Amino acid sequence: MMKIHTVSGYPLFALGFRVFFALAGLSALVLLVLWSAFFKGALTQDNYFSSTYWHAHEMLMGYSVAVIAGFLLTAVKNWTGLETVTGRPLAGLALLWLYGRVVPFYEGLLPDALIALVDFAFLPILAYLVSKPILHARQYKNLIFVGLLLLLSVGNGLIHSEILGLQKNTAQTGIQTIMATIIVLILIIAGRVFPFFTNRGLSATLVIRNPILDVAAIASAVLVFDLQIFGTTGIVLASAAIIAAVANLVRVYSWYVQKIWYVPLLWVLYTGYGWLILGFVLTACSAYAQVSPSLASHAFTLGGIGVLTVGMMARVSLGHTGRALRASNSIVIAFVLINLAALFRVLLPIALPAWYGSLIYISILLWLAAFSLFVFVYLPILSNPRVDGQEG
Repeated sequence: MMKIHTVSGYPLFALGFRVFFALAGLSALVLLVLWSAFFKGALTQDNYFSSTYWHAHEMLMGYSVAVIAGFLLTAVKNWTGLETVTGRPLAGLALLWLYGRVVPFYEGLLPDALIALVDFAFLPILAYLVSKPILHARQYKNLIFVGLLLLLSVGNGLIHSEILGLQKNTAQTGIQTIMATIIVLILIIAGRVFPFFTNRGLSATLVIRNPILDVAAIASAVLVFDLQIFGTTGIVLASAAIIAAVANLVRVYSWYVQKIWYVPLLWVLYTGYGWLILGFVLTACSAYAQVSPSLASHAFTLGGIGVLTVGMMARVSLGHTGRALRASNSIVIAFVLINLAALFRVLLPIALPAWYGSLIYISILLWLAAFSLFVFVYLPILSNPRVDGQEG
């Protein structure tokens, strides 16, 4: 008798990190291949978004949000001890995310309002699904993550509002809001996972969180992003950015142990945090027009978000599939390549401005190489059952 497989029976839909980390890795490749073609003029797009908005929107609301969804749906289960969405509902949520990436290319064939609705719907639904176990377990402090998901929705709404003609000049504010919210979310999660991962990854090591440093680092970052959103520049923005850089440097140094450089799953996280700190330094420089604001934003996004998300996906995927917490040689190379991609996109253009276009192209190739390795190594891990026979 023929065995009938249902969605619930596939490991890919056994827990949130599986399908969303797989989608994140694949989208990192597809989105950058398309962007590279647009950048070189080899491909023109008929799209709901303009080319610049599309690139920013998809890397933040596509790739980055997929990583966030996978992490939160998995972490909330750990925090609360309660099940998060799996099986068919998880497949439906993933399909909604995928539709959000595809429907902008149907501009002219579908109503703009429908395109906006499909893309916008994902985050509020995710926020609802994340909030249910948190509220049931009465872990009210974790509702901060629900609030951040809703703030991401507000930023996305500002982008769509301008495109639909409901408001003027709100899309750039929306992109800034989304980027800032993702980085603040990362800073909050870093305080939970960096000390824990460092203690677990290194023997005879005890790293302890400092709540004062946590508050100073996060609050100073929020101040910088608020000033940027409201158009503040000059000495006020530069001073706030330097304070944020120092506060976050002191914070990450309080967790630092020299032995992390022997553990790739640790050093990739610390280097990712280093790119965030550099983002604040470059923000201070851009406040006086010493460097392009684009370099600061790419230090935050390609460097900070890109490196940290690859590192987090690599570690979480191993731990939650029952595997040893050791990065393969291929993934170590991927960690190096993603950092090099940030180097070519952020720092080398400062030293070699005449080579700007070539440096961006090399950065794209390095990013694609890094994520090709990630997908090659982790797609089988994410789509197969746990090696220890447990659920999840």
